[in-house]
Amino acid sequence: MEQVELGRTGRWITRIGLGGMHLSIQGRPEREPAKRVVRRAVELGVNFIDTADVYCLGEGDLHHNEKLIREALDEYGGGDAVLIATKGGMTRPEGRWEKNGRPRHLRAACERSMKALRAEAIDLYQFHVPDPEVPFEDSVGEVSRLFAEGKVLAVGLSNVDVEQIQTAQDIVEIASVQNRFNPWERQDDESGLIRYCDESRITYLPYSPVGGGRRVKLLREHQRLKEIGGRLGATPEEVVLAWILSKSPRLVPIPSATRLESIESSVRAEGIRLDPADVEEIEDAFRSLSD
Repeated sequence: MEQVELGRTGRWITRIGLGGMHLSIQGRPEREPAKRVVRRAVELGVNFIDTADVYCLGEGDLHHNEKLIREALDEYGGGDAVLIATKGGMTRPEGRWEKNGRPRHLRAACERSMKALRAEAIDLYQFHVPDPEVPFEDSVGEVSRLFAEGKVLAVGLSNVDVEQIQTAQDIVEIASVQNRFNPWERQDDESGLIRYCDESRITYLPYSPVGGGRRVKLLREHQRLKEIGGRLGATPEEVVLAWILSKSPRLVPIPSATRLESIESSVRAEGIRLDPADVEEIEDAFRSLSD
């Protein structure tokens, strides 16, 4: 697959990554089938996997996804060639998703993630989400210190706007931004955030690229997207991933997968090349997508 440099790190990642979240949250597959999805991604050439300490069922299950990915890669062999991104800055009390950007929490979470991933340093550590109870600069400052100490090899942000990216850049080099982006949620394109990442040599990592949940079903049933896909030899989901890839040469979608067929489909999408007329037709089709 085509690859792109992660920020300015000198490390290169495939244009399609694997999002690990749905292998570990509610409705997750059994452990062995889950590990097979990770191994299949690597077999297909994927060398970038996204995870987080809170991809789990609750506080008693923290780091489930990180441990699962490490186990799958170790059993497969060659896992050292895979760049693993993880995140810190949230908690899961009683299964809820809550923010915690306190420096002490971020440091402890990072060190636990290092143990879960059995890593001397984390390839890419992303601040999961700004915490309104903690100054943004304090949270990013702590991740910057982890970077300076060599516990983190690259720093990223998630769920942020351009102003927050700029604030963080004054503190530490930012390699990535991971935000939600799909046919229903295109604010990062409309606001210029994707363009800003391009200009700043920040790798943009759109998560939930095909919408997740029932929205995937809406894509699969959408007549115009099926027609476009038929012409391109692709499924509607593959058409959407190809459309996202067309937005920037520095962009790496990280679709989740719980089945082998899903990661295989995502990898096929990377080979689809769209011309400007295709992009215009796809975006016109999005106008009739229900929500």
